[in-house]
Amino acid sequence: MVVIGIIGGSGVYSVDFIKNTEKRIVETSYGKSPEIVTGEVEGRKIAFMPRHGEGHSTPPHKINFRANLWALKELGVDRILATTAVGSLNPSVGPGEFVLLDQFIDFTKNRDYTFYEGDERGVVHIDVTNPYCCELRDVLYRKARELEFPVHFSGTYACTEGPRFETAAEIQMLNQLGADVVGMTNVPECVLARELEICYSTISIITNYAAGISENKLTHDEVSEIMDENINKVKKLVFSTIPEIPKKRSCECGSAIEGAKAEV
Repeated sequence: MVVIGIIGGSGVYSVDFIKNTEKRIVETSYGKSPEIVTGEVEGRKIAFMPRHGEGHSTPPHKINFRANLWALKELGVDRILATTAVGSLNPSVGPGEFVLLDQFIDFTKNRDYTFYEGDERGVVHIDVTNPYCCELRDVLYRKARELEFPVHFSGTYACTEGPRFETAAEIQMLNQLGADVVGMTNVPECVLARELEICYSTISIITNYAAGISENKLTHDEVSEIMDENINKVKKLVFSTIPEIPKKRSCECGSAIEGAKAEV
């Protein structure tokens, strides 16, 4: 049975469209997961996890990404739809618009990036040429267009450590490097999903213009306000996409580990 995971970012702490729900916290060798809601949507098995925990209780640099992803894997998840709140580095891509990521640039510093630490599990050099699932992204884009939501088919995500916002100079640098949006949580989440051979795609919601582009002081209140205005669109896009996800995968995600393990 295919199980579809939903990881809710800032502002997405619950989903009310899941039926026959149960709640659980999964114990893993990496620690406990946040409370996960399992149930069904249109006959598909679902597992919803709020990335930051209940009520945004965990800051981005303290999220236990390995416990989160391992818990979803234990529940049978092999597809993940994630949401992220992001700042825009492009004046023509404004608050309230959706970006479906296809690349990232990583500027995080102090996170656990792999399940393969050279112990009994060995060492893996995972290929992240295409870090996001093209099959899931195609379905999300098609549904967003059908719903007439403002959506961009691709975008490069710059991940910073947080929890502070970036400086204007950092944003200028990220812009010159080709980033379209900036956030604090998508790495190593998408990489760990790939190590577990889980399809992973992200709906990034523009909540503000980044530092040096915005004329206003950057605040979490602004992020929350834009998310509140768009939360129903986010939920509708996820809800509409779930029944359209193919039951059999035709992407490369399911064989990501093949050829990646270092020989001893």
